[in-house]
Amino acid sequence: MYTQIFQEIISIMHHDYAGYTDKRGWDQPNVYKTKISSMEKQGILTANVFMEIVQEYLLDFQDPHLSFSLVESDSQKNYDNGFRVRRYKDRLYVTSVTSEKRLELGDSILSLNQIPVLELVEKHQRELMESKAEREDWRKVISKYHDVEVFHAGDKRNITLKKYEKEAYKPKHTIEYIGNDTLLMTLSDFFEPSTIDYLLDKHKASLESTSNLIIDVRTNLGGSTFAFKGLERYLYPDEKNKIDLSFYKMKVNYTKRNADLMIEAIDKELKNIDKKADRESLKRWKEETWEKYRGKGFINSINESDEDTYKITGADFPKNIIVLTDNYCGSAGDIFVYLCIQSPKTKVIGRPTMGVNDYSNLAEIIWDNQFKLMYGTSRMDQIDYRELDAEPGIKPDIYIPWTPEHIYNDVDMEKAMEILART
Repeated sequence: MYTQIFQEIISIMHHDYAGYTDKRGWDQPNVYKTKISSMEKQGILTANVFMEIVQEYLLDFQDPHLSFSLVESDSQKNYDNGFRVRRYKDRLYVTSVTSEKRLELGDSILSLNQIPVLELVEKHQRELMESKAEREDWRKVISKYHDVEVFHAGDKRNITLKKYEKEAYKPKHTIEYIGNDTLLMTLSDFFEPSTIDYLLDKHKASLESTSNLIIDVRTNLGGSTFAFKGLERYLYPDEKNKIDLSFYKMKVNYTKRNADLMIEAIDKELKNIDKKADRESLKRWKEETWEKYRGKGFINSINESDEDTYKITGADFPKNIIVLTDNYCGSAGDIFVYLCIQSPKTKVIGRPTMGVNDYSNLAEIIWDNQFKLMYGTSRMDQIDYRELDAEPGIKPDIYIPWTPEHIYNDVDMEKAMEILART
């Protein structure tokens, strides 16, 4: 079974994945295929080990938008180390704790298995995929080690890492007053259009009468751009606004497999959209792209007769908007911040977004309700003319470097309130 699934994954990565032409020859599938076949014949290949092998294979493509994971069920769980870190200079600082109660916020990790952090950076460039410390994701690296040297309250100590059942994601979509004339909107994802629409309807009166709005998408997991369509009008002035879309011009790989998977996904999403106009827009997208071009390979996402602009009729209130962003904001979150940065009444502060949309419009395929692969079906045109050392992500208007001070004080929020006070 495992060998067959892996063979199909190779086929997807060589034909359906939107980056297959750019990355032809990057992967070494036979190395992993031999390992999987050998372990399967010996009867020692488990679901978790197979997942780890496939994840290692997918690193060959150096695409943070690619993912392969277990489908959660009563008998099948995903595990992690129970905490997250962020690097600053030569240390990894604990920024959040879930199950690992032996660590506290602000603790710093000096080494893993006696290897200093800066040596680990060099050793694991393949997994980290970043050149800037504040953007590195250390979860996969830490999972490879067991001995951690921790600096806590002036003392060094060693702990042996454990694996914990991964805590379920807890979405957060809220609007609350944080001052007489300032609202704070927190959006942890753009998964469901109905969730955002309900939030906007519930707080419509406040949004249309409050001068200042702060939108926190620093940890937005992305989702669908249809989810934030109802929010767009508040981001722009009370007039007809034209937004330049040329940055996101792309080609889509309309293979038969991609079309079938995306049509199935769109049909599911249509069930979660209540607004008729949004439903019609999504149906047109399905009919005029995936159904029309099924099996025809790469085609421009915007026809020559179409304008590379997107029109939004804005609103008078809120008058001043600040968006808080970070590199944990990606996918549809990237696109949301891109829309925000073009508005004259919106200012973006924090760190550049994740920048994972080089290959996007993810297709999802599931095997035996056990494994799930997500891969990009579209390729951004700017890959062909962008500078090789260009930093990924949408850059904020005001860049605030991450430091350990962020663990104890919300530096970004303090800056936002300072800007609004001046305004």
